[in-house]
Amino acid sequence: MTPRRCFLRSATLLSLLAALLSATAACLEVGFYDTRCPSAETIVQQTIATAFRNDSGVAAALLRLISDASTSLLQGCDGSVLINSVPPNSSTAEKDAIPNNPSLHFFDVVDRAKAALEAQCPGVVSCADILAFAARDSVVLTGGLGYQVPAGRRDGRVSNESETNQLPPPFFNSTQLAENFASKNLTLEDMVVLSGAHTIGVSHCSSFAGIPNKDFGDRLYTFNGSADGVDPSLSKAYALLLKSVCPSNSSRFFPTTTPFMDIITPTKFDNKYYVGLQNNLGLFISDAALMTNATMKSLVDSFARSESTWKRKFAKSMIKMGQIEVLTGTQGEIRRNCRVVNPATTGSQVVTESGSSGFHGAAAS
Repeated sequence: MTPRRCFLRSATLLSLLAALLSATAACLEVGFYDTRCPSAETIVQQTIATAFRNDSGVAAALLRLISDASTSLLQGCDGSVLINSVPPNSSTAEKDAIPNNPSLHFFDVVDRAKAALEAQCPGVVSCADILAFAARDSVVLTGGLGYQVPAGRRDGRVSNESETNQLPPPFFNSTQLAENFASKNLTLEDMVVLSGAHTIGVSHCSSFAGIPNKDFGDRLYTFNGSADGVDPSLSKAYALLLKSVCPSNSSRFFPTTTPFMDIITPTKFDNKYYVGLQNNLGLFISDAALMTNATMKSLVDSFARSESTWKRKFAKSMIKMGQIEVLTGTQGEIRRNCRVVNPATTGSQVVTESGSSGFHGAAAS
């Protein structure tokens, strides 16, 4: 079996000892399923590859799922974003909250991977780990670098729409973005690096045109302080294009309209997102915000110059993000169906969710 590997931050001796004590009880491992379910990562990879051949949009969707799964305030990366709402007596689940619906999709691909794993290794591979593997495979399929994924996550048993309150919205400025990521022990560099995931995928008009709510994120029609209503940090030509796609007349607006987030190479995992930022082609206010802070702008310029540097750093930041507030050891459960928590009668699989293993930092260089 691959040796146990914990990923710890640089720290003082005291904090390092505390982290090591925590890691002794619960730690993610590269090769976690080598003896438990040797074909686990292969099964997930084959499932994602098949789905990708049918619709390349699955890659960006799965990247979005791991992002949401990792950055919710309390649950962390525990697969809670996959749980269905159970009306009428329960609260709305994360996947059905306003920031996620209808943005999150391709849950059926995760279902297929889980079904294949349950057939091969019943009750062994968590939904949270499936998301982590699927995100890595999506990066590779679209042109990014592969990386080893530390595994051993357990699944949470709670999913609540309030968890999405901590997701950074598309209208955040640079200060708000930095504070949001710092709250999860993610650095300024991590934030700029991970923003590069916008190099693939699509958005909805409401995220940048303020439709139907013009109070937030409107860069096209009612931008504050602009004579023509257009955000001055947005290319005029690009603004005209976006207006043709997302007209202000609500009777002509359709919620299924999905413009690409990277207009240069929308389906390729490359550094053109950063090139676009340099040319005022960032889709969201939060994209343009990366050019308003000297440190962030320096990172954008660096990644625009060197695609290989960004890809390497993206892999490291993804590993780091995937370890945010994970459940391990005897915490949580191994969900048999990623959409539904296990019934209480499944015995030892269902345990009290008393906490999380916490954040153990980034992979070594």
